[in-house]
Amino acid sequence: MSLNRYTHLTNLMQSAGLDALVLNPGPTMTYLTGLVFYLSERPTVLLVFPPAAPALILAGLEILKAKQSSVPVQPFTYNDNPDSWQDAFNKAVQALHLDGKRIGVEPERLRVLELNFLESAAPGANFIPAGDLLANLRMQKDEQEIAAMRKAVQIAQQGLLATLPLIKAGISEQQVAAELTLQLLRAGSDPQVPFAPIVSSGPNSANPHASPSQRQLAHGDLLVIDWGAANQGYFSDLTRTFAIGEVSPEFEEIAKVVVEANGAGRNAARPGIPAGMVDQAARAVITQANYGPYFHHRVGHGLGMEGHEPPYMYGENQLTLAEGMTFTVEPGIYLADRGGVRIEDDVVITRDGAETLSDLPRQLIHLG
Repeated sequence: MSLNRYTHLTNLMQSAGLDALVLNPGPTMTYLTGLVFYLSERPTVLLVFPPAAPALILAGLEILKAKQSSVPVQPFTYNDNPDSWQDAFNKAVQALHLDGKRIGVEPERLRVLELNFLESAAPGANFIPAGDLLANLRMQKDEQEIAAMRKAVQIAQQGLLATLPLIKAGISEQQVAAELTLQLLRAGSDPQVPFAPIVSSGPNSANPHASPSQRQLAHGDLLVIDWGAANQGYFSDLTRTFAIGEVSPEFEEIAKVVVEANGAGRNAARPGIPAGMVDQAARAVITQANYGPYFHHRVGHGLGMEGHEPPYMYGENQLTLAEGMTFTVEPGIYLADRGGVRIEDDVVITRDGAETLSDLPRQLIHLG
């Protein structure tokens, strides 16, 4: 936990009236300690109670990992007998004197498993959702974080370019996804990619979150590829749309509209405006082209140590954009049972505007 991050967290906790914070394995725990744990049947919990050293409750087999923390932590271990687990929670809570305190939790991550142990150890404590606090902690990236994301974008683009020669009529969506995953790893992505690539063709491309199937690409198809890479724990998330051979004039038209909408959204992004204005700018282009009803999701989402995190780019969002905020701009048009187009780029707010981290061509590219 760097001094700046710790000071920022302490100030946020004080403003929210929280005495302590409890974290499960996930991006926030890693952000604060550098430690990477995964949710499993064995609970792992970090208890933050400034200015004391955080308490880390974990299985005894993980003790060597605890020593790799970027900040000193007090380990409280248990063995594989579940009957020993409550004692570790009791000792950690007692060491930090947390009973009766206001304790913030990460609502998207804390499970009933850990909460039950904590409530038994601190029956007088008040556990309070702290999602907004934690969003503010990580929403504005520093130069090092942005550099990691910029590299994640480069890796993703390199992986796709290495995959494109394979794509032609007759190959299945699953085959394309498998090759792309392999090429991402070869290009240098962390093994834990942000998400399994979305590869959707023909009618499937009208489903924004389609899973790759055994469907074979055919001439006249639109092909949507939504993919990302990871670098030092930071993610990229991109989408490009391709044509397999010649496609219908309407498909060519909606591709041009989506490219224009993507540009409008990215051009609108700058510090000091509501996040919703990015969505509104992109959506206006699609609405003016009479395809408004066929764009049925927000224009983007925050990006960083998670594939989806604040800020969320929907039209009503009044959150003020600020330097260091990173997010996607991904308008789409989806014609049910026929085909769809989506173009997605990664954007960071700068001091006086915005930088697009991705630079692959956005126009409809014709493949085999």
